[in-house]
Amino acid sequence: MLHPLRVIITNCGLDTEFLVANPVELSGKDRPRMFYDVSLSLKVLGICIFSAKIRRYMASDHEWEVYKFLPDENRLFQLGSASARNEIVSKVRNILMAW
Repeated sequence: MLHPLRVIITNCGLDTEFLVANPVELSGKDRPRMFYDVSLSLKVLGICIFSAKIRRYMASDHEWEVYKFLPDENRLFQLGSASARNEIVSKVRNILMAW
């Protein structure tokens, strides 16, 4: 798989959500350190997390584990800016994939 996980930043009402979707293995096991790895990668970027949730969803015969984070605004990355969002997504994906 070229991109085994999905990383996006989206608006949810007045809030900005940071989403990471990871496919669950056929055995039903998830990636145990994913929550830690995502929160660590956001910390490395200097982004504080206000809230976090984990849920499982079924989509097109695949089960996905979706991690939802509500990040706080910071001076380095303005979450309203498309270029800052793209930079955050690419940096977090690179950290998670160890590229």
